[in-house]
Amino acid sequence: MSDSPQSLLAPSEGDGRYVSVTTSGPDLEVLSPVHQNAPTTAPIDPAEMPSSRLAELATAHGVATEYWDWQGGHITVSRATIVAVLSAMGISCATEDDVATALADHELAPWRRVLPPVVVVRAGHGGTVPLHVAKGAQVRVSVVLEDGATAELQRARRTEGGEWPVTTREIDGEQREELLFALPTDLPMGWHELTVTTGGGSGAVAEASAPLVVTPDRLELPADLAGAGHRWGFMTQLYSVRSRASWGLGDLADLSELLDWSGRDLGADFLLVNPLLAAEPVGHMQDSPYLPTTRRFTNPVYLRVEDVREFAYLPATDHALVEWQAEPLQTRNTDPGQLDRDAVWAAKRTALRTVFELGRSHARQAAFDAFREREGQGLADYALWAAMIEHFGPGTPWPEDARIGTPLVEHLREELAPMIEFHEWLQWQCDEQLARAQATAIDAGMALGVMHDLAVGVHPSGADAWALRDVLATGVSVGAPPDAFNQQGQDWSQPPWQPVALAEAGYAPWRDMVRTILRHAGGVRVDHVLGLFRLWWVPNGSGPGMGTYVRYDHDALVGILCLEAARAGAVVVGEDLGLVEPWVRGYLTERGVLGTSVLWFEKDGEGKPLPPQSWRELCLATVNTHDLPPTAGYLAGEHIELRDRLGLLTRSIDEERAADEADRAAVMAQLRELGLLGEQPTEREVVEALHAFLLATPAKLVGVALTDAVGDRRTQNQPGTSDEYPNWRVPLTDGSGQVVLLEELRERPRVISLAELVGRSDD
Repeated sequence: MSDSPQSLLAPSEGDGRYVSVTTSGPDLEVLSPVHQNAPTTAPIDPAEMPSSRLAELATAHGVATEYWDWQGGHITVSRATIVAVLSAMGISCATEDDVATALADHELAPWRRVLPPVVVVRAGHGGTVPLHVAKGAQVRVSVVLEDGATAELQRARRTEGGEWPVTTREIDGEQREELLFALPTDLPMGWHELTVTTGGGSGAVAEASAPLVVTPDRLELPADLAGAGHRWGFMTQLYSVRSRASWGLGDLADLSELLDWSGRDLGADFLLVNPLLAAEPVGHMQDSPYLPTTRRFTNPVYLRVEDVREFAYLPATDHALVEWQAEPLQTRNTDPGQLDRDAVWAAKRTALRTVFELGRSHARQAAFDAFREREGQGLADYALWAAMIEHFGPGTPWPEDARIGTPLVEHLREELAPMIEFHEWLQWQCDEQLARAQATAIDAGMALGVMHDLAVGVHPSGADAWALRDVLATGVSVGAPPDAFNQQGQDWSQPPWQPVALAEAGYAPWRDMVRTILRHAGGVRVDHVLGLFRLWWVPNGSGPGMGTYVRYDHDALVGILCLEAARAGAVVVGEDLGLVEPWVRGYLTERGVLGTSVLWFEKDGEGKPLPPQSWRELCLATVNTHDLPPTAGYLAGEHIELRDRLGLLTRSIDEERAADEADRAAVMAQLRELGLLGEQPTEREVVEALHAFLLATPAKLVGVALTDAVGDRRTQNQPGTSDEYPNWRVPLTDGSGQVVLLEELRERPRVISLAELVGRSDD
């Protein structure tokens, strides 16, 4: 995440102590791993204390009523926050009578439906499914598998023999009973359907169904990664890496070239890129790739116009016009100044519209139609949103009834059909160019190829917030509680999944998003993977420190993520930096999800650099992240100077420098002890020694920032800023500030030397 992640001290299992794991950045002080003293209790106005019944209701819905802060203090969540968060879930709880009604409804909800909304299990584990039917009803339960085969289910039996006893209770004036049916342990992985047919004495028949998702018990690594040794790849902000033919931003054609060169010539196995997710279709385009309008579809600003097949058939006059639009942008490719997405998209959109209006052959139209059918309603709604943004104008408030399913929107779906088709066509072109990039990677010998980055959330006024409003909570946003760096907490402005509504939708929105991201990829990095377990919800109008945690069904979310990754033959890397509940990393490891380990943050219990043999095996090991300056700048302490200039320091610059220099000195001493560094090394030698250290760890994946390979010094993103620093607008440059074009990477000795170092096999 571009902002400082959450920092929670959680009770460790067994002894009641408080355990902190590695910090999330240089801006967070390294806390002692175990706080032996009892935490203090933060004072709260008694009038703001939640009642016992309200606390019971919150707990039933996964809403935290207390937590431990970054200083080890015990925080009781206020009544106002709990009421606001529950209200965002659609639960009325303003009065004690409301609370009593909501508690009763929660208790009775499973009894009022035959099946749960969705059942998610792990392959090989079996399990049971509770059914609630009229007393005495004849019941038949079956599973319809993906391939159409049907399996009948039997009543669950206890270990000692005999069926589970039947529980009966009166619900809404009717006697109903709960029956448990057993799921076979040999069900294949996939998306199946549970069906229930019930009949009473009168012969009446009723049916109910629910999705049954069988997920991998563990996501196994692809065969090429399963053995000993590491695999390496570059990490880059694609927009920053331009070639001579780029239109002012790195694009999907540049991605293909990067993959071919790093795979074929250097032996890399993956290329981790920033989120390539769609932004605003008109008006100002959001610079941050971590605040997209949708997490499913691609930003067409990354399209290479000349690579659209129909471009070749443009009339000479149109062809010349497109070249005229591209030329001024291409002249900027050697300019080290800020990148301008708006100018790039304005030119590309005009050119792409020209190509679109040329039309397609019968075969190409059939391919386009097949793409639209495959992507279904999700694509249709995204394209409708984009067309409506153009129709109403960027920044213009929409009518109150501009919601999916209303007569107004259905009318606009017809009226704006040509514009909608254009936005669908843009996504088809993105899909084709992404497919070409991944095919290039595999042809170049890469084990994984493209590794996408999945942002933690979406823009509150974006396509997903509009089209998926039924499964996103309103009146709240995602953020992080106060920590050492952001002592007021953070509000990321992004609407969170509504847990119950997402389950009621059978997790289809989550599945469709993950499936689309992985369609042409060998891996995905999940930003703030802790959000699959719990998220910090901030009520609108409250300060970010006035939020609380809401828990999710992590078994379902992680399981579905692993299922889609298994089907795509991809790896999953979870960005699990920050202070983490101790059990979470163990759970992710158990499920086969790789973690993220950054050299500067890996410390032992005494705050010393963690020795290489103590690092995790299932992780992506890197020297830095996109929220730090490149290593050359970090070694020079430029992040301290930058934060001082921007007024971001919470203590004196001398204190910051001293702490930072001490941290770096400890790492340098470790490198010397391991024989990786001499006494008076050059900057380049230090950078290579840091990466050599990564090779001494058991980490399966080693990531090399392309900025480190060229000696770049400028930060891509400075957390805690928006307009104060040109976040996400910095092109790739060398140590002297000169732009490094894609074609020049092959000729850079520093690049080749570092690649040869990390490419050494320890098989």
